[in-house]
Amino acid sequence: MTEFPTRPVAQLVGSNGPIHALTYSSTPSTYILTGSSDRSIRLYNPSSTTQPPTGTGPPTGRLIQTYTGAHSYEVLSLSVSSQNDRFASSGGDRTVFLWDVSTATTLRRFGSNSTTSSHTGRVNTVLFSGHDDSLVISGGHDTTVRIWDTKSSSAKPIQVLNDAKDAITCLATPLDGEPEIISGSVDGKVRSYDVRMGRCVTDVLGTPVTSLSLSRDAKTLLVGGLDSKIRLLDRMNGTCLKTYQHAGWRNTDLRVQSCLGGKERYVVAGDELTSEAGVSSSSSSSSSEEEGKIWVWDLLSGKLVATVPVPWGGDASNKKVTVGRDGKERARKNVVSCVAWKEAGFGNQFCVGGTSGVVNVYGEL
Repeated sequence: MTEFPTRPVAQLVGSNGPIHALTYSSTPSTYILTGSSDRSIRLYNPSSTTQPPTGTGPPTGRLIQTYTGAHSYEVLSLSVSSQNDRFASSGGDRTVFLWDVSTATTLRRFGSNSTTSSHTGRVNTVLFSGHDDSLVISGGHDTTVRIWDTKSSSAKPIQVLNDAKDAITCLATPLDGEPEIISGSVDGKVRSYDVRMGRCVTDVLGTPVTSLSLSRDAKTLLVGGLDSKIRLLDRMNGTCLKTYQHAGWRNTDLRVQSCLGGKERYVVAGDELTSEAGVSSSSSSSSSEEEGKIWVWDLLSGKLVATVPVPWGGDASNKKVTVGRDGKERARKNVVSCVAWKEAGFGNQFCVGGTSGVVNVYGEL
């Protein structure tokens, strides 16, 4: 088996706050799109780099465009159309925006505070779907999944799925364009909707679901939850094929993403940093409690095969310390909450982001 790529090749800087959303452009996945707490979206080319003045650390990727002026709260999710000409964003302002990539302008706004058809809480996840990406699907804190028609001038969603009993945290759809929507919820259930047949199949995990990653053939689904376990589900019968966990890895409080990578040979997850300091596998180097890591399991065996330290990156001098409610300074942890793999898990590169505000890129340029 080819070793997991651990070489840092670029850092993407410019965000003024934590990174909450991270995605590659569609195939050939040349660019990386980020969304952060500073209400901005940034487009980078990780292959066009410049060496930092100090000459230390990975080179800096080129910032191509910054998209601002739409979101009034943090950006929580991003999705790029298959033609790379548009992307959708959602965030804490209860709104979904459709953007034109080249002009950096918004084409549509789905939902607003003044209409009853809108999300009534923050929109945690957004995804393109349908023929020619004619649909935008969003899931929010208000427990609903809403389907929007990008070709219609109507301000109302064409369908609202309201089976969940708690917040929708993540969505997935098959790559082949089948009319299916998969949602994960804090109520501990994964729901698969056959939109054409009007049927819903529910898998009960019993722990809040925070991450979904669908295999390319859509036969298996990687599900992350707040019980410090990642499960691989057989979508035909709902059985758990494998569970990925480790004594040093904890995920009990935050939405930490996981994904399939390396042509679906690996399970890759971020780091909430709730584990004890110094706990590591034999393949990882020692690090302080404030430093994040990437955790990697072999898909078939379920064994942990690597932990990769994630540096703060950029000018971290003013990011490693925060002021608490008591007015005292305290160390800030480098939580790695976002993970994205090039070409939907089949490319030779992946990137991670989180509280540091810097995106670290690994693999090959």
